[in-house]
This record gives sequence, structure tokens and C-alpha cells, in this order.
Amino acid sequence: MPPRPSPIAALLASYKSGACSPISETRLCLSRANGNASHNTYITLAQDWVLRETQRQTDRAGSGSALPLYGVPVSLKDCFDLTGFPTSIGSAFYAAHNRNASSDSWAAARLRDAGAVIIGKAHLHQLAYGVTGENRDYRDCLQPADPALLTGGSSSGAAASIQEGSALAAIGTDTGGSVRAPAALCGLTGYRASLGIGDWTGGYHLAPSFDTIGWLCRDLRDLPLLAESLFELPPERPSPGTFRIGVLTDPLVDACDSEVERSLQTWQDRLRRASVHLEPFDAPFWSEAWDIYAPIQAHEAAQIHAGFYHQFDPVIAARLEWGASLAPNELQRMHQRLSGFRRQHERLFEQFDFLLAPVSPLSRLVAGADHTETRARLLRLTTPASLGGNPAVVLPSPQCGLQLIAARMDDRRLLRFAARLGELIAAEET
Repeated sequence: MPPRPSPIAALLASYKSGACSPISETRLCLSRANGNASHNTYITLAQDWVLRETQRQTDRAGSGSALPLYGVPVSLKDCFDLTGFPTSIGSAFYAAHNRNASSDSWAAARLRDAGAVIIGKAHLHQLAYGVTGENRDYRDCLQPADPALLTGGSSSGAAASIQEGSALAAIGTDTGGSVRAPAALCGLTGYRASLGIGDWTGGYHLAPSFDTIGWLCRDLRDLPLLAESLFELPPERPSPGTFRIGVLTDPLVDACDSEVERSLQTWQDRLRRASVHLEPFDAPFWSEAWDIYAPIQAHEAAQIHAGFYHQFDPVIAARLEWGASLAPNELQRMHQRLSGFRRQHERLFEQFDFLLAPVSPLSRLVAGADHTETRARLLRLTTPASLGGNPAVVLPSPQCGLQLIAARMDDRRLLRFAARLGELIAAEET
């Protein structure tokens, strides 16, 4: 029996065969939207507009246009403009303050050009400045699969949209881990592009030194098509030879819970079956990443949101006030440390093709629990790639996904390898 197709490949095949249509698929997705217990997957959901957009894409396809994402339902993180709608950035203040967008962001325009149907503008942690998916203004985002758990963030609605089946793919952003965390915690895959890939026109930054655009979806095999459609990254041909993957062994791993450790072991076993050479690596300098990242991020965010701090959640306002208070000499020192960190980090890729590490030390974020320390704990594992500007793919797991990190701008090879692993999973499940 052949392996099952990936979700997006299966949908495109069903359109081609006439088994279903974009209109029927869109109606099904809309019926599932905001299906989590908190009913807040989307901040903006305009069903009539979505159905008109679906008909527009159907008409384009009928005229012979080549649409790689024809009729694929996608959610758009609400930090990107979409013509005719406000952009909240997860803040009720900005939702009221910002006028309806007069044009599409680059990301929205690319999606629509590719034939995708944007189902709605998805929930996010306020200002994209958090990793749990909690939000004072739009309520905490709960997992559709388990209302006792938070999705993680900041791309919280992105993860919820895929879990509930209102979208097959979702646009997220990843500054310190905002694609990787919700993907890993919700049993999904995700791709954070290299720093500098994509265009932020019509998108709202958090910290430009680290901000990247990315995708969330269910299946590793769908990532190359999504990356090509959004970023014009054509799939890379399979590379000969054996890949060398460094597996993190460090006190950061020792702090992970048993479910995360089990996921790490499962994926190492799977990689060995894929004839990959695994070798442990220790990177003591990774422990410095959070201490470098946090002040630079806070300072850049403070500049973007200057004058409005009192409009936001007090925890976020305090971060912004701290960022604004940092002295120039302190920031200069942090940027010097950032340059030194990047040099050390780049040397790892002289030894390895990819690095394998946990995304989160916690396999679950319980809704209503005290997550005061969660952000710092989780970002200690994700910020090394953020400082390096590296692309990363989340290897999905029911326990908690892992991150596979490549050298900066080595996105195509990473995506090709990830798709190969997706083929291996599909074969195992046959």
C-alpha cells in the first residue's frame, strides 16, 4: 500500500479529480473556525469576504492561471495587513487605532497570488511579545485538541487553526520561537525562514534584528511547496551522501521533562533509520543566548511601540519600559556579544549539516497556570537560532516537537531533508 499523501497534496488532488471544490472546502473550514473552547482562533473572521475570495480564486483557476496553492485554506497571523481589515497585532488598542488596511501586506499578497484562500486573521500573543498564547484583550488561546492546554505563542491562532481544521497551513512569525513553540506544543510542524528571507512590507515588526516569517502545517512533506509559494524558494534536489546532525547534549536538555526527552529519543531512532550520522555536541555558549537576546529585543520593541506602553498588558508594558531605559553603552555591549555569538554559532555548521535540539523544556503549557517563568525557560532553547538568524523546521511529535536547525540561508536543503523525513513517517504509518 502506498503512503498516504500529505494533507495539501491530498486536497489539491481532490480538486483535480472533482471530489470536492474550493467552495465546499472553504465552507467546511468556516464551519470549524473558532472551534476551540476559547472561541478565539481568529481575531477577524469575515465569512462573506472569504466566500467571495474563494470564488475569485476559482475564476482565476478557470481562466488557466497557474496557482500552486489553489484553494488551499490558510490563516494569516494578525500582524500582517489584509485589505479592508484592521491589523490588531493582538492588541485591542491597535485594532481601534489602526485604520482598515488600504492594501495587502507582502505576505497576504503572495498568498492570494498563489491561489490560497485566507480564512481569517489569527490570534496572537499581544504584540507577538510572548510565547504562551495568553492575551489580556482577546483571551488566552486554548488548543482545540485539549482545552486544558495553551497553544503556545506568539503564533497561537496559527496553531489552533490547523488543529481545528479551519486551515491546512498558517502564516506565523518567529522572533524568539513564535513559530517553533506553538508547532512543537500542538503536535504540528513548522518552518522558520532564515533572517532576511521574505518581505515585511505591511507587516508589524517586534524586533527587526530577529524577526522572521514562517509557516505552520501538519506534514513535513508540505513545507517545500509552502516555502516555494511564499518565498520563491524552489525545492532542492536530493543531496547525495550522509547528513551529519549534531544532537544537543547540555544542561539545557537536562532541564527538559520526560516527555520531551522521549521525543528526542524517538527522533534520534528515526534519523538512524534514515541513515543519518548523529553525533552529540555541547555548546556552552548557547546558555548566553537569552541574556543577549532579551535586552536587544526589548529595546527594539520599545522603539516601535513608543508612546503607547500603558495601552498594553502590564507584563508587556514593563518589558517595553525596560527596553526604553537601556543605556547606549549597554546596547553596544550586547550587540558586540551578539556578533561574537554568531561567529561561534556559524562554526558549528562547519562540523554539522544540521543541529537537533528540543524546542521547549515543557511538553505542555497548562491553561491558567502561572507562566511567569515559562518565557525565559523556553526561549533559552529557541533563541540560539534566533541570534544566528538560522532557518529551523519543527519535527512533529505527539509528546513535543523538536527543532532541526540549519546554517543561515541553507533553507532549501533543510526543507528537502525535512520532506524526506516526512516521507519516512508516512511509510512507517502505512
